[in-house]
Amino acid sequence: MARRTRDALAPGFARFWWGEAVSGFGSGITLLALQTLVVVTLGGTAVEVGWLNAARWLPYLVLGLVVGALVDRVRRRPVMVASDLARAGLLALVPLAWSADRLTFALLLPVVVLVGTASLVNDAASQSYLPRLVPAAQLQRAHARLDGAGAVAQAAGPAVAGALVRVIGAPLAVLVDALTFLFSAAVVATLPRESGSAPVPSTARGRGRLVGEVREGVRWVYRDSGLARLAAATHVWFAAQAVLLVALPAYAFLQLQLSALQLGLVLAVGGVGALAGAVLSTAVGHRLGTGGTIICSHAASAVGVGVMIAAALPASGWAAAAVLATGQLGHGWAMGLSNSHEMSYRQALTPDALQARTNTTLRSLNRAVVVVVSPVAGLVADRLGFEVALGVSALVFALSTLLLALSPFRRVRMT
Repeated sequence: MARRTRDALAPGFARFWWGEAVSGFGSGITLLALQTLVVVTLGGTAVEVGWLNAARWLPYLVLGLVVGALVDRVRRRPVMVASDLARAGLLALVPLAWSADRLTFALLLPVVVLVGTASLVNDAASQSYLPRLVPAAQLQRAHARLDGAGAVAQAAGPAVAGALVRVIGAPLAVLVDALTFLFSAAVVATLPRESGSAPVPSTARGRGRLVGEVREGVRWVYRDSGLARLAAATHVWFAAQAVLLVALPAYAFLQLQLSALQLGLVLAVGGVGALAGAVLSTAVGHRLGTGGTIICSHAASAVGVGVMIAAALPASGWAAAAVLATGQLGHGWAMGLSNSHEMSYRQALTPDALQARTNTTLRSLNRAVVVVVSPVAGLVADRLGFEVALGVSALVFALSTLLLALSPFRRVRMT
């Protein structure tokens, strides 16, 4: 009984977990559905996939810093509910446009931008709400459980998406994600009310200027907090991930000749790896420390992408899918292993009044990297070949590993 009491997380966390898990499952479906929609239904190439990914993250580049400052001024739960409802409504437009025979790539892009904007607002609120719901000592375990849910969603979502695309088509598969956001909004509405109003930093209160609040958040992340080295390595990691996300679906569909179902199963294996990484993250953190665990995960991503390149060698489609899945397993394991340590380290160092700005500052720069790199990655994949693009991704993952391994961050220990 004592062990159960000690391990129990804060009241309300289970509901928060369910909202994140179900909406994450829907997002896993939509990611593959949209990529299939672009490449197969609309006849696009890796360049169009690059623009799709850039559109998804463009709001983080344009609005991220401002949204973080605004969310730090208000209660976070109502923001989470409203943004979930907005995402549900926007995604429902995709099957509606398809049923009216009006769905085009030009129409899809602004919808994706608006969904990305709502996701930016939701991320800023939900990530900043968690430290109010869970004590600092429990943050790593809380994030590990959220990562586990995300990993299950990552495993089940693409597999279900592949089946749905095959049975009802990619446009209607997007509707499932809209329904999951409605569920998330309903669950989040039952979470504990925040006491009082969101605190406003004294320096910002004196100025009363949004620009000053934004500047304070950026200064905290890159100068005052001690997060600068991790932030730089994470930006590099996102560059590698941007190349991978652009090259992978085109590589699978156009070169390996995989079906949507086969690619869905490949991505599902990555989700299984992410689940394994999330389950092991606390134990590995105790052994290697926070810094060592994150460095290990970045190195595993580089190796995983290297394995994916070898998927072009087998002649059989299913053999190629098996090799691709093996690489996805390693990369997924790496992501599941690292995220809870990165998030808990960041949130433990950050005061409550700066949580939203810290999250959105880092996410904005991370997604800015994706916005810039994704179209370039599409051009590289189309002009130089998918293996070259994947090789670039592996090298950049290795660079992010070295940035941390050759710094004092490797000795950081939070668990």
